[in-house]
Amino acid sequence: MFERFVERRAKEALSDTPVVLIVGPRRAGKTTLVRKMGEAGRTYITLDDQTVLAAAQSDPTGFIRGLDQAIIDEIQRVPDLLLAIKKTVDENYRSGRFLLTGSANVLTLPRIADSLAGRMETIQMLPLARAEVEGRTPTFLERLFEGKLQGQRNAIVGDDLVELVLRGGFPEAISRDNERRRQDWLRSYLTSILTRDLRDIADVEKLTELPKFVRLLAEHSGQLVNYSQFAAGINVTHKTGQRYVGLLEQVFLVATVQPWFTNALKRIVKTPKLHFLDSGLLATVRGLTFDRIKVDRGSFGAVLESFVFAEVLKLTTASDLRLTPHHFRDRDGREVDIVLERDDGTIAGIEIKASATVKSGDFGGLRALAEACGDRFAFGVVLYDSVEVVPFGDRLAAAPLSSLWSGSPMNKAGMAK
Repeated sequence: MFERFVERRAKEALSDTPVVLIVGPRRAGKTTLVRKMGEAGRTYITLDDQTVLAAAQSDPTGFIRGLDQAIIDEIQRVPDLLLAIKKTVDENYRSGRFLLTGSANVLTLPRIADSLAGRMETIQMLPLARAEVEGRTPTFLERLFEGKLQGQRNAIVGDDLVELVLRGGFPEAISRDNERRRQDWLRSYLTSILTRDLRDIADVEKLTELPKFVRLLAEHSGQLVNYSQFAAGINVTHKTGQRYVGLLEQVFLVATVQPWFTNALKRIVKTPKLHFLDSGLLATVRGLTFDRIKVDRGSFGAVLESFVFAEVLKLTTASDLRLTPHHFRDRDGREVDIVLERDDGTIAGIEIKASATVKSGDFGGLRALAEACGDRFAFGVVLYDSVEVVPFGDRLAAAPLSSLWSGSPMNKAGMAK
């Protein structure tokens, strides 16, 4: 069993907060984690059980009455339970009463989000980070803001890097060594999400068109969002296309990343960017295999960018830094793939390259970002397919992609030894 970054944060939250909700894609490992935490005497309830589901739907208040120190799995299947939990928490406000999981972001429902404000902490849990697979407590984000990235003598490069990215992070997928069997699992997973989980949170017209819509999004992963183009692909309105993207965000298939901008610059593009949250799933939807990428390495770049974006999101759950991800692009075409803004306004930039060489021109976007930020700019890095850290001027360097998962061995509590 892998030690998960989220476990430490969930335990901390339960020590001082009545309700803790762990949200993330189905099969990311949430149930395994909370059942492990339930060994301390918590009652475990899953709404995937049809009898339990029916009881919760028929009388949410009665279902919650009498429960304490409880785990409720897949809470999105009965959102009204959250209103019943609010009532019992208000009657008996103690920390650690409910540990919940959700495979859809129920907090996008206004009455739910408002009802539990101040009573619940939400923690996002994505599929496995590479550092979790290797059992390490990563230090990449801290080192990035300090400008102290390190070379990786045992960096994963070349074909091994391609294979790692194509695996993605779902525990059941990466456990399969055979690429065909891994992609079979991912296809089945996607079908289940589109035909079952979306129905839990919304009425979706043209349900049969969703696989085509997802394929269209996959072709544009890592690019600026164009809702009209997405919608036209399945002959629906711009508004419906935007709604579909929002629903796929709710079930954690994709994420839209807001642009970073400052009012001091007038020529910045203010359009969001789209990413898939698992590189293995993205490659499967696009029909990319190891052999196809060997023939056409150019197809690897977009998958690698989404892989790095998801890895950075996962690393934030292991870090005490409070970071908000953005992207940057100006009207001259200079861009930075990932911009991280710390809660004090300090900025770091990450550019991603699939090649083993880096040139000064690859830092054009980072230099533009540094100029826009001024003293707020901490550091900029181009992550590339190699082993050395190479300085490229003031507060700029190229560093191995493997820097993302470098760190100290993790102990049983998910902390560095």
